[in-house]
Amino acid sequence: MDFDILIVGGGMVGATLACALGDTALRIGVIESAVAPMAWPEEEFDIRVSAITRATERAFAGIGAWEGMVRRRVAPYSHMHVWDATGSGSIDFDNADIGEANLGHIIENRVILAALLERMAEFGNVELLCPTRVASLVRHADSAVLTLEDGRQLSARLVVGADGANSWVREQAGITTTGWPYEQTAVVATIKTSKHHRDTCWQRFMPSGPLAFLPLPQGLSSIVWSTSPERAVELVEMPESQFLDELQQAFGDTLGRMESTGPRGGFPLLLRHANSYCAERLVLVGNAAHAIHPLAGLGLNLGVSDAAALAEVLLEAHAKRQDIGELGVLRRYERWRKADNVAVMAAMDGFKRLFSNDNTPLSLLRNLGLSLADHAGPVKNMMIRRAMGLSGDLPRLSRGLPL
Repeated sequence: MDFDILIVGGGMVGATLACALGDTALRIGVIESAVAPMAWPEEEFDIRVSAITRATERAFAGIGAWEGMVRRRVAPYSHMHVWDATGSGSIDFDNADIGEANLGHIIENRVILAALLERMAEFGNVELLCPTRVASLVRHADSAVLTLEDGRQLSARLVVGADGANSWVREQAGITTTGWPYEQTAVVATIKTSKHHRDTCWQRFMPSGPLAFLPLPQGLSSIVWSTSPERAVELVEMPESQFLDELQQAFGDTLGRMESTGPRGGFPLLLRHANSYCAERLVLVGNAAHAIHPLAGLGLNLGVSDAAALAEVLLEAHAKRQDIGELGVLRRYERWRKADNVAVMAAMDGFKRLFSNDNTPLSLLRNLGLSLADHAGPVKNMMIRRAMGLSGDLPRLSRGLPL
């Protein structure tokens, strides 16, 4: 075999998995088509950001990549305020209520990826093949063979699909999916406001979709504005002054005036779940296995938990001299992760349907629910601890333990 494991996709989840398998006896290859930036002007911010939970922070620290993220820039947040635009219901979360230093971090995606790639390069058993694409995949009883576009052939005992929501690996394996488009597009941008964000995540639910302001360094905010595809095109293409006026009207004056915006982008939203996470010699992680609505910012965190769980299962199987590409081994990972992923996907889908509408009875129900939850201290604290990854059936890395 050229490799023990070939990971198709060197994005945030694929790179996390490669680092989790670093400094082991396994030979790891990572195939990625795009060269990621490793440096950029300090005044430039990536329009794509992720909300990182405590469990994901622990996993990043466990693989030695967290320091690189902090060295670049991260924005811890200590508070979260969520309210409904159609009523008076709201809920607040505070780090002091659960005795934590913060509730999590908002980090630019390119910061996360650069730190992971920097760490990955330090492992002697991990090889990054970039830029290159896979042309074909053939699975045999005891191996899988990938042919690259440049003609090279690579064999491995296991192929990992970490290649996103439109996974080529998943398609080659014939794994079907269940899901639907949300008929919403997330408009994202970096915004300067006249008032500081106070290390708080703000989210306003409107009938057309949620609008979130996420704290960044230098007092800036990253917005995620979910709205109809047609409206999203208008928001991305309109002049800056008009966009800021529209944003001001939608969000209000909680953060003062909307002063300026960086580049804007739009990303279609959908729910998609692979009906199986594995096949002989093949397994899926991250968005290749599941894609969810971003209203709670949990997508990347689920993917990192996938990577941490898969690494733990594979290393345990290898230590027992089991075949890491055998379906019985891979099913352990699937059973572990599928239940949690399905539960989170169902919850996010339910929230989306409950809040993204102008139905009067539902409006009354959700406003009452927000108010009741806000005054139910133990229940609220249990919710936030679960969302932070401080409870549940977590992989060792996510609990701050070594593999």
